[in-house]
Amino acid sequence: MTITWLGHACFLLESGGFRVLIDPFQNVPGLPDTEAEADAVYCSHGHFAHCYTEQIRLSEGKENPFTVEELRTFHDPEGGRLRGENTVRRFTAGGLSVVHLGDLGHPLSEEQVRAIAPCDALLIPVGGTYTVDAQGAKDVADQVGARVVIPMHYRSDFWGLESIETVDPFLLLWPAERIRRYPSGILPLEKDTPAQVAVLSPTV
Repeated sequence: MTITWLGHACFLLESGGFRVLIDPFQNVPGLPDTEAEADAVYCSHGHFAHCYTEQIRLSEGKENPFTVEELRTFHDPEGGRLRGENTVRRFTAGGLSVVHLGDLGHPLSEEQVRAIAPCDALLIPVGGTYTVDAQGAKDVADQVGARVVIPMHYRSDFWGLESIETVDPFLLLWPAERIRRYPSGILPLEKDTPAQVAVLSPTV
């Protein structure tokens, strides 16, 4: 399976020629609105930075190798009272599972962890304000125990929402030898991919 980060919380998962697009966005400073070809699109919630589908070109007729499991969660620590619901999804194809946490805003219960673990890769928001913050994200990552952890939903000096944090506070919570920085947004995920925190660069 190939994982491609398009920026913010948007990813393209590819397996067997089938492309799944997750959380396409618009109006994220420094990044172009998502424009892509895909065979299926999923949004964790309806906010503009997570469900912009106007420029997505959908293909038809391909056999879908993915199974998709959904988990109802919330966008805030108050049961959705502040920002509503959030859908976590577990995508499985070719014997590999990837969990996209969307804009998760709270710790996971033991029951919720059992619903999504184990997984090979965890796509996790780390920027705080609208989601769990760095420590909250580290706690969730430890709960799930994914082999590969990919931070998302943070800002840099060049792109991202100004109201959220950079990735650095999250990375400081991990051993330096666990962190691997990639020059692009593409990560080939295999059954023998080493355990790591994979810091990708948005593919635009």
